[in-house]
Amino acid sequence: MVNIGNKISLPDFPLLLAPMEDVSDPPFRAVCKDNGADLMYTEFISSEGLIRDAIKSRRKLDIFDYERPIGIQIFGGDEESLSLAAKIVDVTQPDLLDINFGCPVKKVALKGAGAGVLKDIDLMVRLTDAVVKSTSLPVTVKTRLGWDDSMLNIEEVAERLQDVGIQALAIHGRTRCQMYKGEADWTLIGKVKNNPRIKIPIFGNGDIDSPQKALEYQNRYGVDGIMIGRAAIGYPWIFREIKHFVATGTLLAPPTVEERVNVVRKHLRKSLDWKGPVIGINEMRRHYANYLKGLPNIKEYRSKLVTINDPEAIEAILDEIIVRYSNYEIEAAPIELINYHEKCG
Repeated sequence: MVNIGNKISLPDFPLLLAPMEDVSDPPFRAVCKDNGADLMYTEFISSEGLIRDAIKSRRKLDIFDYERPIGIQIFGGDEESLSLAAKIVDVTQPDLLDINFGCPVKKVALKGAGAGVLKDIDLMVRLTDAVVKSTSLPVTVKTRLGWDDSMLNIEEVAERLQDVGIQALAIHGRTRCQMYKGEADWTLIGKVKNNPRIKIPIFGNGDIDSPQKALEYQNRYGVDGIMIGRAAIGYPWIFREIKHFVATGTLLAPPTVEERVNVVRKHLRKSLDWKGPVIGINEMRRHYANYLKGLPNIKEYRSKLVTINDPEAIEAILDEIIVRYSNYEIEAAPIELINYHEKCG
């Protein structure tokens, strides 16, 4: 078991769904939970937005019992704002509260929040301390290796944040300046995990795109669990595939066309329920290409899916896809890491 504080118990080597802006909303989380995600997070939420009662920020607080354990993630660069936001989150009763010190995009990092805080470790410690003191929830942090290659300070960060009370740390194996380019470097993640001073769970994040790599990185770096982001977009089955491979050493067959379409259908219905017919249909359009990737001559169906506004008509197209590809056998292929360079995760 992997314990986060004395309130959350996860299975050995848990798989976490990374918080991703405009992706990890309740409909997407539902299909990831179905496929084996052990711990999930909301999209990141601005502390300033929560305090101002911004509708979009408040809506991101929506969580459901079937998602548990689930964490709400907040970000900000001001102690008072983060403290007040933590108190608001506390009332919604998630299982944990996570602080984002990893978002690399300019509108966050260059305003002294997200990964921008990596340039000022004293500030990061003060912000974290303010949150820990403002909530009864276990507090965790997601961050990066450092600001750039000249400032790789994650070992100091881990020790000091543990000292002020965080209960787990997720580390993305890139610097802020790397964004999502190049390869994630897990070497420092391993050093943090194997530091005798570190007692809290350490979760590694970055470029996990296959069951084989997940097990290899567990063995090589000794992390307590793995956080998966981009690889789950359009392929929530990665969680069950990793679990099966870790348990048996064998690879699961890829999901059938019918399985893929049924997940699309559930994602769509959840989207309609949570967002309403207009936004639900519009925002679902970004997902079809990822779910149906690799099917020959799928373009004609995909074109219909992204233009039709009637839910029943969309369901009919999904039925057509199942019939059209009923005899098609999907071959195992590498999972593509979705281009997510301008988002946070």
